[in-house]
Amino acid sequence: MQLIDQLLQISANLFKLLGDIPNGEERDKYIDNINSLLDKRGEIIEDLVQEGFQFDEQNRIHRMLLELDNGIKERLAAVMGAVKQDMANLQKTKKSEEQYFNPYSNVRVMDGMYYDKKN
Repeated sequence: MQLIDQLLQISANLFKLLGDIPNGEERDKYIDNINSLLDKRGEIIEDLVQEGFQFDEQNRIHRMLLELDNGIKERLAAVMGAVKQDMANLQKTKKSEEQYFNPYSNVRVMDGMYYDKKN
């Protein structure tokens, strides 16, 4: 039961951490914390599977773990969405900046060429 208690504690910490998404420079540390908690959680789950863990619908702790897992999945999806949106905005900003500094970069013309048809 000690592994289940550890899993419950780490899952609760991860759920709490995923509650608010920081912006800017704090995001790197935030993502590192998420990754470390997910790694610890994965190791504990592997250990539980090796011990032959069976989910029991009647067990209160097992139901709580299931609810936490569903909440973690939802919040991770929200974090991923926020990161994807920021990346898309960054790409759009880069493209707009490039377009501003060189507005004719997409124009393909053959200037300076002259073909004489007379021979």
